[in-house]
Amino acid sequence: MSTSPDTTAIASSLAKNQLYLDCYKSMQKDKLQLPTIPDVAFKIRRAINDQTANNAKIARVVQIDPAITARLIRIANSPLYRGRRKIESCPEALTRIGLKAAQDIITSFAMKAVFQAKTPVIRKKMTDLWAHSSYVAAISAVLAHKIPGFDPDKAMLAGLIHDIGVVPILTHADKRPEIIDNPKDLVETVRKLRVDIGLQILRKWDFPQDFEDVIINAENWYRDNDGPPDYADIVMISQLHSFIGKIDIKKMPKIDQLPAFRKLASGGLTIDASIGILDMAKEEIEQIRLMLH
Repeated sequence: MSTSPDTTAIASSLAKNQLYLDCYKSMQKDKLQLPTIPDVAFKIRRAINDQTANNAKIARVVQIDPAITARLIRIANSPLYRGRRKIESCPEALTRIGLKAAQDIITSFAMKAVFQAKTPVIRKKMTDLWAHSSYVAAISAVLAHKIPGFDPDKAMLAGLIHDIGVVPILTHADKRPEIIDNPKDLVETVRKLRVDIGLQILRKWDFPQDFEDVIINAENWYRDNDGPPDYADIVMISQLHSFIGKIDIKKMPKIDQLPAFRKLASGGLTIDASIGILDMAKEEIEQIRLMLH
């Protein structure tokens, strides 16, 4: 079988890409440094999944971290959950939000600790990655709030982890900056390994199966699967919204032509509501972004 010129060029490029080769070999040998789920998130997830736990017991675990507690109370009073009475304590916040949702929210709050680097170039890329991920997370939460059948907090966490596979690549480059010959090395490595590394992380963190679908399909624009809309669809459409004003939108697929959008539209999302989501819910999105930061 003959090899196309494009395939040959890609293979040749990868053979010269030391970052890709290093990351690929480390991943194959299970030696690539994967981020660990932040300690506070791990403890809280364990407490919430304890069958004997109640709100008071879980609140004591949450309150070990005052910053997490304050942000949990803020989100309980946000437009996503706001009730008639202002929430002022952690147990009240847990009651209003619900334990399962609180687990996803707290994990989201703790995630920023994963996006760290030391060298200036990689630190800037890690900061940009966090900014993109948190923006997609905020849009995902708002979209999920408007479409029946979705949990906004789960959608927020799904948006936050859709590019988590990039983190170990940046961490590897941070430790060995000399192996990157040109900027394309990093772009190429991310494109080839983001999904496989992301799946390794989610399995290490024991995340649900549908989060794996988010990582696999976050940029699989023309994915057309059977069944109802899912969180991968939400994150995909949120990503396209996040690109508005930042990249040449003409190079991206049109939202209303995507199978994901058509499935979400069946749940009540109209093209006008979708395209106008950033303006209509700008304050709500910004509040969520600030809480994540």
